[in-house]
Amino acid sequence: MSSGYRDKKLALVLGATGGIGGAVARKLQARGWIIRALNRNAAKASASGESFDWVQGDAMNAADVRKAAEGADLIVHAVNPPGYRDWEKLALPMLDNTIAAARTAGARIMLPGNVYNFGPDAFPVVMEDSPQRPVTKKGKIRVEMEKRLKAASESGTGVIIVRAGDFFGPGATSNSWFSAAFATPGKPVGTIKNPARPGIGHQWAYLPDVAETMVQLVERAERLPAFACYHMNGFWDGDGRQMAEAVRRVAGGAAKIGRFPWFVVPLLAPFMRLMRELKEMRYLWKVPLRMKNDRLVTELGTEPHTPIDEAVRASLIAQGSLPELPHGATALLAHPEKAG
Repeated sequence: MSSGYRDKKLALVLGATGGIGGAVARKLQARGWIIRALNRNAAKASASGESFDWVQGDAMNAADVRKAAEGADLIVHAVNPPGYRDWEKLALPMLDNTIAAARTAGARIMLPGNVYNFGPDAFPVVMEDSPQRPVTKKGKIRVEMEKRLKAASESGTGVIIVRAGDFFGPGATSNSWFSAAFATPGKPVGTIKNPARPGIGHQWAYLPDVAETMVQLVERAERLPAFACYHMNGFWDGDGRQMAEAVRRVAGGAAKIGRFPWFVVPLLAPFMRLMRELKEMRYLWKVPLRMKNDRLVTELGTEPHTPIDEAVRASLIAQGSLPELPHGATALLAHPEKAG
C-alpha cells in the first residue's frame, strides 16, 4: 500500500467531525499521518480548527468515497447517518462504499464497534467470538456490517474492529448517556440521573483511550490477522454507581445522585426518536455486560487507560459543565504529593 506521500501514510477519515472519528484522526496526525477528511460541508468543517485535508463529498456517494480514498493506506469508517436517523437505510450502503473504495485503493479499514452485536444470551462476560444474536434493529445492522467486513477481509482487504462500551469524553455526542443522564452540556452538574440498576455493572469507554487503542493497533497492522477484532475493557463500573460517584466527586461533591426516570421513556417513545432508541437499548442497563480484553492485552501488552477522575474531569470541561482548570492544575490534582 502506498499513499504517494513518500515517508508519510495517508488516512481517509469518514466521520472526522464526530467524537471517535475526530479523536482517531488527531491521534494519527500526531503520529505523522496525513489526514484526509470527507465531509458534506467541507468549507464549514475546515473552519473548525482541525488541520485536516477536508474534501467535499458524501459517504453515501460511492464515487465521492472512492475519489477521496485515492492513495489512502487506511480508511477510518466512523461515520453515522445525519442526525443518527434512518440507520436501517443508510448504515449498510455507506459501509459498502467504504469497502469498495478500500478494495480499489488497497487500504485497510478501521471500524469502531460496540456492544450492540450481542443479545442477553451472551451476557454477562462477552468475548470477541461470543454468539451474536442481537435483539435490536441497530444490533442486527451491526452484525451485518461486520459480516460484510469479514467477507472483505477474505478477499484481501485488511480490517480492524475495536468494540467498546458507552462512549464519553471530549467530542462525544450530546445524546450520549454521559450527557443525557450525568451532566447536561453547558450546565453545571446538578442532579445526576443514574440509569443503572443498583449492583448491575456497566461498561464505559473514554474516547481518547479508544482512539489510542485503535492507533496502536494500526501501527502493528501488518502483524495482525486479516480480520482483527478486539474488545476494550474501558472503565468497568462494577456496581452501577462508580461513574455517578466519579461525576459527583469531580464536580465538587455537592451533586445529588438520583435515578433516571425510565418510566417516562415508553410514554414519550411514540413522539420522540431519542426515547424510542432509549427504550430499545434499555436491556443494556438491566443486566451486566462486560467485554473482556484478554485478546487486546495479549497484542498490546496493556490497554490504554486514563484514570476515571481525570477522564470525567476532561469530559465535563469539554461539554461546559465544569470550569477549565488553571494551567498545571490537572497535573497537581493527579499528583497531590507535589503540592507545597
